[in-house]
Amino acid sequence: MNLRTWARDLALGARFAVTGGRGGWIRTALTATGIGFGVALLLVAASLPNMLFQREVRESARVPDASYEVAEPAADTFLHVGHHTEYRGAAVTGLLLRPEGERAAVPPGAAAIPGPGEMLVSPALGELLGSSEGALLRERLPYKTVGTLGEDGLIGPGELRYVAGSSTLTTDNYDGRGRTYGWSVPEEPANAFLLLLVVIGCVVLLLPVLVFIATAVRFGGEQRDRRLAALRLVGADTAMTRRIAAGESLAGAVLGLAAGGLLFAVARQFSGSVKFWDVNAFPSDVSPLPWLAALIIGAVPVAAVAVTLFALREVAIEPLGVVRTTVPRPRRLAWRLVLVLAGAALLVPSVSGVEFDETQIDTVWIAAGATLSLIGLTTLLPWLVEALVKPLQGGPVAWQLAVRRLQLSSGAAARTVSGIVVAATGAIALLMLFQAMQQDFMRPTNQDTARAQMQTRVHARDGDTARRAVDRLATTKGVTGVAGVIESSVWRSGPAPRGEDVGGITAAFVGDCASLRELAALPSCTDGDVFIALTHGKAGPDDAWVTATARPGAQVALRERVRGKAEPPTWRIPASARVVDSRPDPMGMMQFGVLATPKALDAARLDAPVANVMIRIDSAVPDAPEHVRNTVAALDPLTRVDTLRNMERDAQYSSVRTGILVGATLTMLLVAASLLVTTLEQLRERRRLLSSLVAFGTRRSTLAWSVLWQTTVPIVLGLALAVAGGLALGTALLRMIGKSVEDWWVFLPVAGVGAALIAAVTLLSLPLLWRLMRADGLRTE
Repeated sequence: MNLRTWARDLALGARFAVTGGRGGWIRTALTATGIGFGVALLLVAASLPNMLFQREVRESARVPDASYEVAEPAADTFLHVGHHTEYRGAAVTGLLLRPEGERAAVPPGAAAIPGPGEMLVSPALGELLGSSEGALLRERLPYKTVGTLGEDGLIGPGELRYVAGSSTLTTDNYDGRGRTYGWSVPEEPANAFLLLLVVIGCVVLLLPVLVFIATAVRFGGEQRDRRLAALRLVGADTAMTRRIAAGESLAGAVLGLAAGGLLFAVARQFSGSVKFWDVNAFPSDVSPLPWLAALIIGAVPVAAVAVTLFALREVAIEPLGVVRTTVPRPRRLAWRLVLVLAGAALLVPSVSGVEFDETQIDTVWIAAGATLSLIGLTTLLPWLVEALVKPLQGGPVAWQLAVRRLQLSSGAAARTVSGIVVAATGAIALLMLFQAMQQDFMRPTNQDTARAQMQTRVHARDGDTARRAVDRLATTKGVTGVAGVIESSVWRSGPAPRGEDVGGITAAFVGDCASLRELAALPSCTDGDVFIALTHGKAGPDDAWVTATARPGAQVALRERVRGKAEPPTWRIPASARVVDSRPDPMGMMQFGVLATPKALDAARLDAPVANVMIRIDSAVPDAPEHVRNTVAALDPLTRVDTLRNMERDAQYSSVRTGILVGATLTMLLVAASLLVTTLEQLRERRRLLSSLVAFGTRRSTLAWSVLWQTTVPIVLGLALAVAGGLALGTALLRMIGKSVEDWWVFLPVAGVGAALIAAVTLLSLPLLWRLMRADGLRTE
């Protein structure tokens, strides 16, 4: 046997696939469609590394280079400051620039640096600002839109970003002085937990695609068998006939590759308009890695030929028809269990072997173990269906029809839901991992969201301006209360005693009693009181550092002493001032120093005051946070507004979690589409049987229920197998990282989604079922 013979027979089969009349075309089209969905998703998965890499490249390329210090202004330098805000949960980023010379570098994505008070916006931000939905955001950005940012200045087409020119930017309020754009920070290696998540996620997301491709090449088995019998009648031997059958599958696979490439090409054009978990990309960035694309293009046709030859191994194709064994041999359990046990054997050596601070894991062994375990569970499903339906007898007519069909040919029904089994099993294991691991990547912020929900620090020219900022925030729409203090510093009056090198400066806060109580535990408070807050070593300097400057009866300076200038104004701390214990403020910070009420210390005398405002909002008021941000922007466009959160998630964990959720969404869409294609093909193959039953008087509703039962039984068994396998795999992976199961009922949402998915596919297949039950299905030639 040589390659020429194989090529001739495969080519003949491919010719039959595209010239076999309407039936052949329908079968080939369904096969190509099913494989096309799988190939498209594989190409998307192969594009993810490049897409994420390009996002990082774009982000680093647009950042002003801060790898070296530019001390003096020049013709090619510029001042810059970054700005970040939120709008209805979406991040809005900005870059403010002030060129110091006519040769200042132009930021990526811009044709020129915008003038003072002007800005360039991303297409998404421009669309938002031009709509009624962006009315509140327009109030916050006091710049005139004069152009659009190009692709080079954005990490994604859906990003909300602007670049603005500013005439008020100085070395007092800037982030830095730069000459060029583009710099990179050494990437922090991911720890072993995240690597484990990535590996298992890739296996779980891609294996259902491969399972479905293996299922799709079996479409049209009954009609193909009859044609192969005709080939035997004209002189083809058994081996040649099987190669011709493989050629038919090869044609469907090649057309599926073309269909998948076309679907991928169309999908990538819409990548900028579709968001999965706040991630989208430019079409040019959605490009598969060449070696992965080559692997997909080569593996799919080979898999089609191999699966077809494997499926025909126990089929005797004779000149007068296809002869199968009179009693199908029971499916063997041994080799299926071997796959599961082999997967477990590869995973067991890694149990309790992954440490949080490690940056490497046995990727190959863990991936191989998880893959073999999931494949083993998939192969167990046909055996389980066959074993459980074999003894079933009696019941309603619809139930008997369904059971008899499963007893005669349960493999097709089991293969139909095998993709669900793999996806559900992996999803349950991943959910168990997420639940157990998220605490390791969630850091408590120590912020108290019950006392305040937002916080800002407004730098003011003087104390009166700072007080007006607090008052404006207190009267903002949606604000139910504020705790606002005016923050500055006080200095020790006069030179330090000889030999004493402790103290000399400490913080000072002026506010009403309610606001001061947010900073310290006050025994009692009336306007005119003064307190000295100490942290007792819990935060900030030692208490001796504070009391060296601030103590009852001490005189302090309200400005720093500068040699050659007039003596700064002073203020004497009342002898009645009480020493109190500091307490964490709503932001979780321990403040220390002088706490004074307005009658005791006039805030107008403070140097460089800052209005530190903690804000309580009414969640029932629409856009209350946006009104707060607009008020702060009117006071100072560069001032940051923070939203208080009890927990903060690690950025790397968030990236991995987002990537897996995006992939899971795409996988479930593929499973739904492929399952519908498979169901329609199986119904089409049974059209003669369905028409015969209707002709003999069987009610259509009975047949509809029988089809539903034929799908339900494998589904229930498959989901039960998925739950058991997912819990077992999840437990093994948790043992690997030294964690325990957080929730044994984590499978309920996954099982619910799987059941709802298949119910929806069954309903969508009913119209074709009703059409196939017509009498003209008995027509033959």
